[in-house]
Amino acid sequence: MVQWVGPRNRETAKPRNLRAMKRTILLLLLTTPLLAQSLDERVQREIPTLLETYKTLHASPELSMQEAKTSAFVAKRLRELGYEVTERVGKYKDPAATCYGVVALLRNGNGPTVLVRSDMDGLPVSEQTGLEYASTSGVMHACGHDVHMTTLLGTAKLLADLKSQWRGTVMLIGQPAEEVVKGAEGMLADGLYERFARPDYAIALHDWATLEVGKIGYRAGEFMAATDSINITIRGAGGHGAAPHTTKDPVVLAAQTILALQTIVSRERPPLQPAVITVGKIEGGTKRNIIPDDVRLYLTVRTFDAALRRRTLESIQRIPRGLAIAAGVPDDRMPVYEHLDHESVDATFNDPALTTRLANAITRELGKENVVEIDPAMVSEDFGLFALGRRIPAALLVIGAADPAALAAGTQPGLHSSKFAPADPALALRTGVRAAVASVLDLLKK
Repeated sequence: MVQWVGPRNRETAKPRNLRAMKRTILLLLLTTPLLAQSLDERVQREIPTLLETYKTLHASPELSMQEAKTSAFVAKRLRELGYEVTERVGKYKDPAATCYGVVALLRNGNGPTVLVRSDMDGLPVSEQTGLEYASTSGVMHACGHDVHMTTLLGTAKLLADLKSQWRGTVMLIGQPAEEVVKGAEGMLADGLYERFARPDYAIALHDWATLEVGKIGYRAGEFMAATDSINITIRGAGGHGAAPHTTKDPVVLAAQTILALQTIVSRERPPLQPAVITVGKIEGGTKRNIIPDDVRLYLTVRTFDAALRRRTLESIQRIPRGLAIAAGVPDDRMPVYEHLDHESVDATFNDPALTTRLANAITRELGKENVVEIDPAMVSEDFGLFALGRRIPAALLVIGAADPAALAAGTQPGLHSSKFAPADPALALRTGVRAAVASVLDLLKK
């Protein structure tokens, strides 16, 4: 049976149906773009806020083991995003020192736990970049930790927004004291995994001054070198600068030692096994016409191979002693060798399977042309400690920060330079956040 609707009913029905259709269309217009938005579009929307955060962090760096304000800033932002945040996680061997580690958890059902780390400390470098937001304190984010923290916060925001797309637990780490390789050890010593969660994967991103901005670099296996910090005190017998024959001049011995140490690399090391021995600081003397009793050398040593590392350290002990004997220095004035265990760390190893998986996920997001394999580096990191001796798959990837033209011309400032800054901070952050979010989503996908 068909019911006839008269003209009046038809006219009154039209507006009702039309209003319902308009409401439906409006709802679709409001929701469909959000559901269909690409990750890049979502990240791009956050760039103004991320740039503001980056500039704030860049202008106010703090030295290793002094990151009180920086860690509080990071913790506050993570709390605002809905994360469960704990501050001052970690303990150093010096009980008087405060470890400013930050741990933030976002739990989203059953699934793996992924640790994402950012370091937070600055360097004792007077910034010479000329940026309007440059640090003026004599401390500088010359290694890009401001980029790392901002990337972490951007990643936190996107993962909170995209909870419908993943299951598991995100564990974000604000790590202090990376530059003196104490922060990761300190957080682990404070029961990081026992107190919070033991991750199934650990990942990190570090900006890179030899890779074009807009690209992500990866390297499976041995990626960053082991580092050893060593002090050598060259001891002699001081006296008048006009009567050197009455002394055992430690300045001359120190000069001979510095040059002789380089023969370890050129004459004792196998040519295909890399090693670096650098004397970065020399202390000695008070006046030009006084030969001092002692000169102190400060070394950093970088190696990959464990056996080569051991032999190199043995040679560094042998050579100064041999030169002192040759100079007639008495037995009770032989050089003093000091290895700083708390400023030394093993090589950073990227789990090959995890590294490949992340590179593939990031390639799908950024495109093949923007994800490149890079060479191992002689710089060092303590991120590898989070892997617990390779028992937890871990991977450290890099975010390009270099100006392509400066890179081609050989004028690109390197990390730890007073003139280093990302060539395009917005692009570096956009690339880093997209890479980090794509990585986590792949590891925690439903």
